[in-house]
Amino acid sequence: MNILLSIAFVGAWSSGFIGAKLGSGSAPAVTLLMWRFLPLALVLGVVALTVTRASWRGLTPRVLVRQAAVGALSQSGYLLTVYYAIELGVSSGTTALIDGTQPLVAGALAGPLLGLPVSRTQWLGLGLGVTGVAVVTAADAGAGTGVAWWAYLVPFLGMLSLVAATFLDRRSRTDVRPMVSMTVHAVTSAFVFTALAAATGAVAPPASGSFWTAVVWLVVLSTFGGYGLYWLILRRSGVTEVNTLMFLMAPVTAVWGALMFDEHFGTQTVVGLALGLLAVAVVHRGERHNRRDRDRHHDQDGHDSYDSHDSHDSQQPPGPGAFTPRRSAWHRARSSSRRPERPVRATPTGGPGSG
Repeated sequence: MNILLSIAFVGAWSSGFIGAKLGSGSAPAVTLLMWRFLPLALVLGVVALTVTRASWRGLTPRVLVRQAAVGALSQSGYLLTVYYAIELGVSSGTTALIDGTQPLVAGALAGPLLGLPVSRTQWLGLGLGVTGVAVVTAADAGAGTGVAWWAYLVPFLGMLSLVAATFLDRRSRTDVRPMVSMTVHAVTSAFVFTALAAATGAVAPPASGSFWTAVVWLVVLSTFGGYGLYWLILRRSGVTEVNTLMFLMAPVTAVWGALMFDEHFGTQTVVGLALGLLAVAVVHRGERHNRRDRDRHHDQDGHDSYDSHDSHDSQQPPGPGAFTPRRSAWHRARSSSRRPERPVRATPTGGPGSG
């Protein structure tokens, strides 16, 4: 069952990039995004007023404004760059790989931004990941597609927007339920994309069937399928399993794009994707060694392993999973002693499959 769920999750989440490609030829990016988020915001708004009303109690306007800002960065800014890059001709696999470096970049930036130590393993992983992106991008650009060189910078802007959203959310000390954050992010994105579409005269949807096929694809398969399976696997298998699966999105998307849209997929692309996966493996291996060393140290000191791990967690170099923009299902350990302030794990945001 877990294997089937994992396969379904990878497919549903990767479908966001494919859906963006599917709709890019029939309408501007802002039009597609507007009509993707309007029905989603409407459905989630009705659910918030009926089924999940209790989840909103106690949330202050400041918390909701912060969530709106996170949504503007992680959904509006991020998805707009993804869709626009694909509209410009950047392949879906290249876009997915560039966006997939977000956890590695966030982990490296944790040092200067949050004052957390960054290990040599993390820097090595980041270097391998960036090299993989450069190889795949060079292969895509050299395939004779006629895409402007600056179009490959657009996904990088989206990745940085997602990194900014992650750090902004981690600075919050208020736990927000997933359905609440998803609703705020969807409503914010619906407002942003509607305003952009109105300002550019792109509100009216085209009559083509491919456009509405893409909208249904993105809302049903990418959003509810990818997002729902994410939380199901998170509860059944844990955050490490989910984060490992997230790094399969780029190769799966690249193969899918090659089969469905005849996007370039040669030896150089395979090498670049392999470097990206190797980067993740290196960082995960380093994190496992660090975790074993910490546990051994705490056991030798005779401390309670669960409470000690939690209080010491903020001093450790974050791995790929620590900065992925999705809230972990782990509960913080409770202790009678007062802990120093530390960032809260981030809420579920970002990714073409998540909103």
